[in-house]
Amino acid sequence: MVSHPHNNEHIDDEMIKMEVNLDDMPGEWLGYVMDLLFEAGANDVFYTPIYMKKNRPGVLLQLLSSRSRIHKMKEILFKETTTLGVRYYPLTVHRLERKFKSVETMWGPVTVKEGYFEGKLTQRAPEYEDCKEIAKLHNIPIKQVYEQVWVKSELV
Repeated sequence: MVSHPHNNEHIDDEMIKMEVNLDDMPGEWLGYVMDLLFEAGANDVFYTPIYMKKNRPGVLLQLLSSRSRIHKMKEILFKETTTLGVRYYPLTVHRLERKFKSVETMWGPVTVKEGYFEGKLTQRAPEYEDCKEIAKLHNIPIKQVYEQVWVKSELV
């Protein structure tokens, strides 16, 4: 498996997408399972409401991971959910070049992640955890922090 640093744009063809349908699992367990999957190295985990056989409401749990982690992801899914089967298939991911910069707000610095496609800036997003910390510390709405980051990052 070829490992690429995220600071270079690249195609990652060593990914898999795994999914399970869950119709008999308490919703409270989903967050716990998501945490375990991320701790085990999943790149992304997400849920979608679905309707299954006999019109039973359920949840489609999907995750993205490197192929090298298939066994660990299956182990978590089989031990921690009510699924009896896991579907997985290869997936290719085009990853943008990433750069991080610090934007100074009136409450302190916030890290902004930038994504570059073919050398040109195409994405920009403040780091949520930085914004959350400032919002809590200063007792202000998080959207106010984001708004200032957007204004300040346009000037930089």
